[in-house]
Amino acid sequence: MTQEKRRTVSSGSRFEEMAGYSRAVIDGEWIFVSGTAGYNFEDGTISDDAAEQTRQSLRTIAQALEKAGATLADIVRVRVFIADRADVMKVSRVLGETFSDPRPTNTTIICGFAEEAMKVELEVTALKRR
Repeated sequence: MTQEKRRTVSSGSRFEEMAGYSRAVIDGEWIFVSGTAGYNFEDGTISDDAAEQTRQSLRTIAQALEKAGATLADIVRVRVFIADRADVMKVSRVLGETFSDPRPTNTTIICGFAEEAMKVELEVTALKRR
């Protein structure tokens, strides 16, 4: 049995370079996507709205998964980090619109972020379907 080499994916985020991490790591059939905030890495902007930050995070995650040969449908676990408890329902609605059957597991944590503009960050694990 040949063991597949571990691969990495970059989104071009300045944070990846600065902190020395990859947007995603592919290890066999598993894909681990780093915490992804709502920054648009093409123009460096971030929305003031938690729901739009969630949508942008999902777009970035979808791009990383595509580079890894997977899609949002392959996600089996989502970790959601939210700065303000008042934004939980906004973020949850976007996730509910995005994920269908089978729905991934989910853990939501209220916490602070390194950058004040950040309202939400998503971390996912995916398993490529055969």
